[in-house]
Amino acid sequence: MKYQFIADHEQAYSVKRMCQVLGVQRSGYYAWKGRPLSLRAQANAELLVKVRQAFHHSRCTYGSLRIHHYWLRRGLNFSRHRVARLMKSAHLVPVRVAKWHPRTTQQRLGARIAPNLLNQDFRAAQPNEKWVGDITYIATTEGWLYLASLLDLYSRRVVGWAMGEQNDASYSITAIGAASIPANPTCSCCSRPDARSA
Repeated sequence: MKYQFIADHEQAYSVKRMCQVLGVQRSGYYAWKGRPLSLRAQANAELLVKVRQAFHHSRCTYGSLRIHHYWLRRGLNFSRHRVARLMKSAHLVPVRVAKWHPRTTQQRLGARIAPNLLNQDFRAAQPNEKWVGDITYIATTEGWLYLASLLDLYSRRVVGWAMGEQNDASYSITAIGAASIPANPTCSCCSRPDARSA
């Protein structure tokens, strides 16, 4: 370990001075330097090349577990803990990437907050007494899709919806315009008329 430190800093500091500070003999250091690498050290050096390859392939986001799986899928099997040790010695620290999600609520500066008319009371005594709505997003192969929907709290049925590719308030208005009031409300779990609506 001391000899490796001297070898790593040989260009910056005097070998003689480093040997004195670390309490080792210069002859011992040069003997170590001229000695061929052990089979284990050679194997670690070869593995470190593969670890770096997978690490840079992932744009510096893979940790030891994912690098282990990366090479396992390609037919190479070695210990995950060995990969972790090599990553630590080579100072390969994965970068955490926060997953991006679109924002569905963006309050404008100075905008008034709508009053909470329901006050968390989600019970309804009759159909079409209370509607609630929300807008959400769905990941598709072509990008994000936004869905605005209206729900009748009595029957728990979707009474209106609209969707599009932009997060726009117009979808909520379209969903309200598309809302249909059934003449004979049905239960949310079956197609029979709800007994409460009679």
